[in-house]
Amino acid sequence: MEKSIESVQSEGRSFAADPAFAARARVRSLAEYEALYARASQNPDEFWAERAGELAWERPWDAVCEGDFPPGPRWFVGGRLNATVSCLDRHLSTWRRNKAALIWEGEPGDARTLTYHELHREVCRAANALAALGVKTGDRVGIYLPMVPELAIAVLACARLGATHSVVFGGFSADALRDRMNDAGAVCVITADGGYRRGKVVPLKQAVDEALREKGGSPTVKKVLVVRRTGEAVAMSEGRDLWWHDLVARQSSSFAPVAVDSEHPLFILYTSGTTGKPKGVVHSTGGYLTHVAYSTQLVFDLRDEDTFFCTADIGWVTGHSYVIYGPLANGATTVMYEGAPDTPEPDRLWRIIDRLGVTVFYTAPTAIRAFMRWGDQWPARCSLASLRLLGTVGEPINPEAWMWYRRTIGKEHCPIVDTWWQTETGGILIAPLPGATPQKPGSCTRPLPGIHPEVVRRDGTPCVANEGGYLVVKRPWPSLLRTVWGDPARFEKSYFGEIKGVYFTGDGARCDGDGYFWVMGRVDDVINVAGHRLGTAEVESALVAHPWVAEAAVVGRPDELKGQALVAFVTLRGGRTPADGDAVMLAAHVVKEIGAIARPDEIRFSDALPKTRSGKIMRRLLKEIAACGHAEGDITTLEDLNVLAKLSMSSDEE
Repeated sequence: MEKSIESVQSEGRSFAADPAFAARARVRSLAEYEALYARASQNPDEFWAERAGELAWERPWDAVCEGDFPPGPRWFVGGRLNATVSCLDRHLSTWRRNKAALIWEGEPGDARTLTYHELHREVCRAANALAALGVKTGDRVGIYLPMVPELAIAVLACARLGATHSVVFGGFSADALRDRMNDAGAVCVITADGGYRRGKVVPLKQAVDEALREKGGSPTVKKVLVVRRTGEAVAMSEGRDLWWHDLVARQSSSFAPVAVDSEHPLFILYTSGTTGKPKGVVHSTGGYLTHVAYSTQLVFDLRDEDTFFCTADIGWVTGHSYVIYGPLANGATTVMYEGAPDTPEPDRLWRIIDRLGVTVFYTAPTAIRAFMRWGDQWPARCSLASLRLLGTVGEPINPEAWMWYRRTIGKEHCPIVDTWWQTETGGILIAPLPGATPQKPGSCTRPLPGIHPEVVRRDGTPCVANEGGYLVVKRPWPSLLRTVWGDPARFEKSYFGEIKGVYFTGDGARCDGDGYFWVMGRVDDVINVAGHRLGTAEVESALVAHPWVAEAAVVGRPDELKGQALVAFVTLRGGRTPADGDAVMLAAHVVKEIGAIARPDEIRFSDALPKTRSGKIMRRLLKEIAACGHAEGDITTLEDLNVLAKLSMSSDEE
């Protein structure tokens, strides 16, 4: 922990909110923020009731909050609502009816705009189509689509029907898809013939066919609905597979929203954990929607005239919260882009910003570092004059990238909201309010009103200013995950078993003398690669599944572009000697098992791995070897010093 603290750059200068921006902001000064924070702290039920009251409810709640940690309370108890009424229906009786709700651009250059009226119509048709396939309220529906409008439509159609959606990132493999569908017990999968990425077709339908055919398949999946995106020829299984354009187009454009209990599962989203099995994070309807609507409005200072561009894929929680639910609940215009940011050239996103007049841009530090590497000449081709606010998400941003972002993209006048949150938290918990909070490059600054984080020691006692510790949240908030699907014991152990009486985030952090939070990254065996969390155990399991591999340990090392890179240490079976091409072959095997995002950046072969006398792999030493070529820490518990010497020697030889 201490080494992580020392590696963080000093705070340096801070940037006060721009007076012109602050004059029009929802929260206009630090004093206003502190007053709002105090009010939320003193009367949380009243505060959250006001936030929830901004949504559309069929039946109001009987109690704002019941219960505490662990395992977490119920919110808006007895209340009933449908998420799509807040995101769509209520806008239809206002001037927003013909406002652009969704602007989409495909990688090849095709585009589509849906007004709130048009999006509502398509969602109703898709809900009718799902109902015609036998999907009912409470069923789970898998969604495995590229970033096309049908992805947003499918998500909202499930919500309208009261079915729980589970979106799987299109970069995951057939095996990863199968595991998630089986765990969720999905009755239907919505996919496409393919999607575009860097000019190539990603064969999604082919992956679904493999998932449903190999290794026992997914027996609960009865129907597959296929969007025609690329026009590639795909196999269609009679009686199981149907084309979206055939089924959805002939449905009625009217579908009465199904009101569900506030605690009804809106979606399951799988995230990596410290075991090989991904966790199905379950989010409720009322609590989740309350927080994402609130945080979108406050953090991005959202206005009716804004065009909001979040670059996240909807396969990740950022896409759920800040491409779909948060912006639409606020009546905003949200932008979706299908492809890679450097296709056909590295100015693609900047051209989209200029063409659409994007005002709020939200992306990951990994992307920002890539933009820096590609060169300033690409954003210099574009005006970017429409931008008024920038945001970052997914991992801590290094101060150098923060300054480049402010200078090159924000032209020195756009506030930057560096947001900290997780799949499990549902929405943003710590971030500057752009009209109020002075910003320090590299810090996510202070918590939103209603959120109570703290940095503590392992025994739960508070750390002093600038002391590194464990980031926890002391009080409940509405959008916290409700459980791990099918595994409540894992839910309690993962989030409430480490430090009693609080939500344990799994991140290391420090809090400075101004109350600003500096997040250091994971303290468990989860690696943040390009803003996406990967469990080392999941990658290790994929490697060991290969018949040649006896043992594997996966660690992260610092990477200038991605934040962390995956390094795998592998021992082969039966004294097999590694040959040329083995590393490439094993990396491809991991891609097949999990997806391209989990491809190891480096695979090192070893006769043995460093272990304690009790047989536990000493990953700490492997992290040091991966990062700097040799182990620096305590090795007194190491069983065989020769193993360490050989690993360090092989690293030096490279």
